[in-house]
Amino acid sequence: MSIDAIAHNWSFAVYIFGVIFICAFMLAIPVFMGGRSKGRAKTEPFESGIVSVGGARLRLSAKFYLIAMFFVIFDIEALFLYAWSVSVRESGWPGFIEVFIFVSVLLVGLIYIWRLGALDWSSETRRRRIKDEANAKTAATTNSN
Repeated sequence: MSIDAIAHNWSFAVYIFGVIFICAFMLAIPVFMGGRSKGRAKTEPFESGIVSVGGARLRLSAKFYLIAMFFVIFDIEALFLYAWSVSVRESGWPGFIEVFIFVSVLLVGLIYIWRLGALDWSSETRRRRIKDEANAKTAATTNSN
């Protein structure tokens, strides 16, 4: 390594040393300055000053996580569209066509998961009952005519 390379990269080395020092300092200072007293109230979990009641583990349906993933996927779409809208003049027609394809693919994906029933919150038996009631009403109106 030449002297010029060392002279060129000294600021980066100082930066890395500073980052390591600050991280070590932030991790070490609570050990020396933190309180050590223990009590029954200090070991209890609480949220906003309210002592919790019951277990912390809630059983949630897998549909909740599925909807959350769909939300994240379609929320990222808004970020891409925002970035595109900032540079719409520079991207021109090719950029418009790319965004059109992007939104079309996402729309097809949304229609697919909608038709698949992944967005339905109700249970299968409730959906079947509602469908049967709708079919019965349709049959009743057809027979009365």
